[in-house]
Amino acid sequence: MGLITKWTDGERDAPEPLEGDAVRTVAVGTVIWLVLFLGQLPFYGRFEDSGHTWWIWTCAAGFGLGLVGLWYVRRREAALRRTASPDPHPKTGPDSPDSPDSPDSEDVSAEPRATEPRGTEPRATGSRADGTNA
Repeated sequence: MGLITKWTDGERDAPEPLEGDAVRTVAVGTVIWLVLFLGQLPFYGRFEDSGHTWWIWTCAAGFGLGLVGLWYVRRREAALRRTASPDPHPKTGPDSPDSPDSPDSEDVSAEPRATEPRGTEPRATGSRADGTNA
């Protein structure tokens, strides 16, 4: 029994995901990358002479990706909040789907009408314009 099969044989359960303030974590990491970038800028000449300018650009890339990560995590948190709790103030009014004035609401007083399955159109029968029968 090897070390790899110990983890991949399906006998172990996956650990529960960690819960934490992801926005704060990503923001702190992004600020650290920015501070490292700004701290290395005065020494650009030394880095260029020694062939280590990639250190500066790594910090710039870390800051840029941190901004993307911050945008992503904020949107994810907002989406989780929206799906976790029902809307405390349901939308009411003429645009609401539950409103009798809504164009989407069904008129229960109207006679039932036959509906075709979605994507099918009724076929016309009879003669065509070119004189042939359908």
